[in-house]
Amino acid sequence: MGHFDLVICDEAHRSIYNKYKDIFTYFDAPLVGLTATPKDEIDKNTYDVFELQSGVPTYGYELAQAVKDGYLVDFLSVETTLKFIQQGIVYDELSEADKQAYEDTFEDENGELPESIASSALNEWIFNEDTIREVLNVLMTHGLKIDYGNRIGKTIIFAKNHTHAEKILEVFGKEYPHLVGWAKVIDNYMTYAQSAIDEFSEPNKLPQIAISVDMLDTGIDVPEVLNLVFFKKVMSKAKFWQMIGRGTRLCPGLIDGADKDKFYIFDFCGNFEFFRMNKGKPTANMIALAGAIFHLKAQIAFKLQDLAYQTPELIAFRKSLVDDMVEKVRELNRDNFAVKQHLKYVELYSNPDNYSALTYEDTLLMGQELAPLIEPEHDNAKALRFDALLYGIELAYLAGKKYSRARHDLIKKVAAVASVANIPEIMAESELIDKILHTDYLDNAGINEFEHIRESLRDLIKYIIADRPIYETNFDDEILAMDWKESELENDDLKDYKAKAEFYVRQHQDNAVIAKLKSNVPLTGEDVKVLEGILWSEVGTKQEYEAEYGAKPLGEFVREIVGLDMNAAKAAFAEYLNDTNLDSRQIYFVNQIVEYIVHNGMMKDLSVLQETPFTDQGSIVEVFTDLSVWIGIRKIIERVNANAVAA
Repeated sequence: MGHFDLVICDEAHRSIYNKYKDIFTYFDAPLVGLTATPKDEIDKNTYDVFELQSGVPTYGYELAQAVKDGYLVDFLSVETTLKFIQQGIVYDELSEADKQAYEDTFEDENGELPESIASSALNEWIFNEDTIREVLNVLMTHGLKIDYGNRIGKTIIFAKNHTHAEKILEVFGKEYPHLVGWAKVIDNYMTYAQSAIDEFSEPNKLPQIAISVDMLDTGIDVPEVLNLVFFKKVMSKAKFWQMIGRGTRLCPGLIDGADKDKFYIFDFCGNFEFFRMNKGKPTANMIALAGAIFHLKAQIAFKLQDLAYQTPELIAFRKSLVDDMVEKVRELNRDNFAVKQHLKYVELYSNPDNYSALTYEDTLLMGQELAPLIEPEHDNAKALRFDALLYGIELAYLAGKKYSRARHDLIKKVAAVASVANIPEIMAESELIDKILHTDYLDNAGINEFEHIRESLRDLIKYIIADRPIYETNFDDEILAMDWKESELENDDLKDYKAKAEFYVRQHQDNAVIAKLKSNVPLTGEDVKVLEGILWSEVGTKQEYEAEYGAKPLGEFVREIVGLDMNAAKAAFAEYLNDTNLDSRQIYFVNQIVEYIVHNGMMKDLSVLQETPFTDQGSIVEVFTDLSVWIGIRKIIERVNANAVAA
């Protein structure tokens, strides 16, 4: 295995994760990755694997440059807003005829009628024929054509699911009965999908329109494609640009002897707007459910150490959480290559004694080092998701945070359980279900009550009927807006000073000056000059720094990124943490300050002390009746802050 001098990985945005990542870790050879769409998501970061700053590849050749150099073609986006896709179907806004059809379709046996149908239901369990008709009409009217305008150019319609794709094909057949064979569904329901792709790839063969569900998003090369239709939301930036890439290929002589010089993207689901609003950042991926639950338990166990929660019930609850976590860690196969990379932490947290006094740092380590390794539970997936929901509520409660959305989800699930009739297990919990739905039980609930809900109802969630009936409707939809926009290929992904600076600091915490800041050692004037050399010369310029951070001292900037070492923070506040004259509320307050400074590096804005968790056991005036004690603590906070700025 030692003969490999170089490993080259194509499509590196998707071929270096999960079990494949172990291959690249195993071979001790330089790794070269090639990709058009590197990912910078939380759990799938292409840059991390290659030890690069997010957004700054070793070599980058941007789409704008490739278009300018004549290797790819540019596009126009046609961003069309359809009323139902944006606003849903609102009963009061329908015509009289459509209101009658709405009543006939959605009125239940009790005569109740929903006021509206959410836009998310469109093409999921409601397929509205006129919405599809509007989309096809925009494409067939405005799409790029060949054969002197007689034939729509090769087109890919990205559909939401198989049923949606089939419905699009059905409506196309009704609207354009003379164009037999022009459109075809290509998805994984097909037996001969590759043959269908090959036919679509042939310039002179039908179909002209491929209605795709995940089959033509990436990896196909059809230069003749002139139109892309986004009839679904795409939440991944990498996938979005991969899909756009299906239209960028050059094709000489395609349009009546003229070369293909552009293609159209018809976006009906706000994808361009989504990535503009989010500045191109994708939605963060979640770790696997078992790992997420493990990390939630770790955080709850940490919070339950507080003196306020030392009741027999909560002590027993914390012990059960710790026992579960220890068992999960002990189950890990130490011979597994991925587990071996984290063996230090596997050994550490296999010992229940190491849970007796968890620190905030422990919770971070368990989340980063162990949670991704935790084996999936052999349990009902719905029950596990319910566990995660309740543990999340419990943690929010302990942290003094609002959990209104999670509470709404809980009530929704309990109501769904209540709607299932004639199940003895559900009937046995009717009293609890009724309290949740019809009293102020949740308003007054604490950890014990939430845990009672979790234990009592988790095994009932499987009875929720998930499958909705499919509705096919034909309400009149309308186009609210149609905007033609030039492509926005130029971006600053590879020029982001803020990203470069913060990445550099995180990757060089062994630098002597950065290590000083993390350890609460006072900076000198020479140290500041070192930081100036790094941040104002190596990473960028002083002007770029000031444009992002104004006059913020360099030491403060670095400290806020790296935080403060837990031991250094405890040492700074040792006289109070070890003071036997302080009561439990005062020690709690100091511990919260330590935790905050470890995470944020410093505490410049003291107004945070007027919020939870600092006020959980009383305000400063209530906790420190002798204000001289608080004044001493405040001086230490100021000293910690000052150590990040040279005298």
